Amino acid sequence: MAKAKIGLYSIKGDQLTRTHRPCPKCGPGTFLAEHDNRRSCGKCGYAESKAPPPGAKAKAPAPAATAKAPAPTATAKAPAPAVAPKAPSSAVTSKAPKPGAAPA
Repeated sequence: MAKAKIGLYSIKGDQLTRTHRPCPKCGPGTFLAEHDNRRSCGKCGYAESKAPPPGAKAKAPAPAATAKAPAPTATAKAPAPAVAPKAPSSAVTSKAPKPGAAPA
């Protein structure tokens, strides 16, 4: 299936120019996709970040929430009750009638 090359080239006068950079690993003919903050190759996975424009401020990370955790209390918690191990599920159960029971 052929992919459209619209937008990868532009024509200026008699010159045909590439609008996207070629992948340095794959070579000419494979272009890097343009994202907001990076360029990436869809064929081999190569990625490079775009440098911010000169004079542009970098976004500061959002301040972390400074909610304090509740202070530990002086009361001690009771230990969890011990659980007896269960019998294996492959245990054989007897279907014999109980002694003294009337036959059906």
